[in-house]
Amino acid sequence: MASAIKAEGIYKSFYSGWLKRREKQVLKGIHLEVERGEIFGILGPNGAGKTTLLSILSTLLLPDQGRIEILGMDPRKEAHQIREKVNLSSGNANFLWSMTVEENLHFYGMLYGLAGHRRKKKVEELISLLGLEEHRGVSFDRLSTGMKQRLALAKSLLNEPSVLFLDEPTVGLDPSVSVWIRQQIQMIQKEKGMTILLTTHNMREAEFLCHRIAFLKEGKILTVGDSDSLKKMIRMGDMIKIEFEGKLFEDELGRMEGVINYSITDGLCEMIVDEGERRLGPLITKLSQDGVQIKKVTLGQTDLEEVFLEFAKSSDSDTGLYL
Repeated sequence: MASAIKAEGIYKSFYSGWLKRREKQVLKGIHLEVERGEIFGILGPNGAGKTTLLSILSTLLLPDQGRIEILGMDPRKEAHQIREKVNLSSGNANFLWSMTVEENLHFYGMLYGLAGHRRKKKVEELISLLGLEEHRGVSFDRLSTGMKQRLALAKSLLNEPSVLFLDEPTVGLDPSVSVWIRQQIQMIQKEKGMTILLTTHNMREAEFLCHRIAFLKEGKILTVGDSDSLKKMIRMGDMIKIEFEGKLFEDELGRMEGVINYSITDGLCEMIVDEGERRLGPLITKLSQDGVQIKKVTLGQTDLEEVFLEFAKSSDSDTGLYL
């Protein structure tokens, strides 16, 4: 599949001070490739360099070193053409405070070259799509945080971008509003087929939205993959919890195929296995044959938060997880 975004060897530093300049290196050799039509997530803690990377890829900043292609174009030479085909929505929405939702969308529509009936039709379409009908006449400064985020997302769709950059799209929102925003992002991407690159420090958000995820820490990408492959890479699989009565033969549990780790305490056995659905049946059969009375079985998945913590620890130990 063709690439929408390519980044090779991206470095970026910022400087402070007058007499004695101090350098802070924010990005340290980023390599990244995003396929057309996928939702790609940059996951990392605050201060990892996510917003700086997004600003460079969206042509708002130039890197100190490195090469970038957006839709096959070079931002250093074709920034104007790229900006016609991309857009950006920030989690910290900032619009003209005294203008209403509708006025802000018309204003930005004019900046994107939309005129007359075409602009009016697009604004109405986005107001309906993002559920802004009841707030169309409300000034920006009177909107709730969630409505400001909806307006920011609506603005970013005015020029029907081929590539959409989302910087922390649900930061600071209530859980129910966050879920609604994520569902809208997912729906819009499916309908339009656009490429979306989003940054987040929310593991659940990345797992829900993204086809692939890059872990970013201190300006370096630790690794890239889908959520399942990342879990398997560090041998973190599915969790099986079994409440039981009787005696478990621990040595036999450890020898069973697919068992990564286990613990037994007070009638509860917790096991991490490579593939829960595949291993659960043989495990239940084995325990029943050994005379163990099974009271309750729960099957769950390791979440990305645990994976991220493991990668972060591994990178601190210099185990070669950087790509």
